[in-house]
Amino acid sequence: MRTTPDPTEQLRAALSRPGPGSSDFDLNPETVLPEGRKLRPAGVLVPVSVATGTPRVILTKRSSALKHHPGQIAFPGGKQDEGDVDVTATALREAQEEIGLPPDLPEILGHLPTHETVTSFTVTPVVAILRAPFQPIPEPGEVDEVFSVPLAHVLNPANYIVESRRWRGHKRYYYTVPFGPYYIWGATARMLRGLAARMSE
Repeated sequence: MRTTPDPTEQLRAALSRPGPGSSDFDLNPETVLPEGRKLRPAGVLVPVSVATGTPRVILTKRSSALKHHPGQIAFPGGKQDEGDVDVTATALREAQEEIGLPPDLPEILGHLPTHETVTSFTVTPVVAILRAPFQPIPEPGEVDEVFSVPLAHVLNPANYIVESRRWRGHKRYYYTVPFGPYYIWGATARMLRGLAARMSE
């Protein structure tokens, strides 16, 4: 069986490159954000598993019963709590809660620039390598499914599509990077698109 080279060093190099952050408004330059808006810090984990030979990014499908973003594809993560030392600790704690990922399993490689969401969070994507397999345990009521997509798929800029829909009376454009039955869009797709851009530099 042919295996894909370990992407660790390429990811480290990409994360070390300087560059601007991103936001849900990148494709909508006419959007006027209110001055003095208060953004809440959050951290998400971008887990890249190399345990099976082919690097894959682990993602979740949020429960359809949730009030916010039901059924959407997301990284494990959430808002930073007072007890979290930093956003990396937030991402690891949330990943343990949402998908049962042991906090000592991820090897943290670095961070992508922050991403501002329409829900007033400033999200730090924490990129990590998983060298050993684990059995995901979806958090009841919050996560409907834990799945993975090939890293090569989300690192290929050609796989990204710009789509639009009406939001609060305006046409809003956003990135999508579909994979099989999974419609990956919005903030998750935008953060992955940022990683793809850095890897192709």
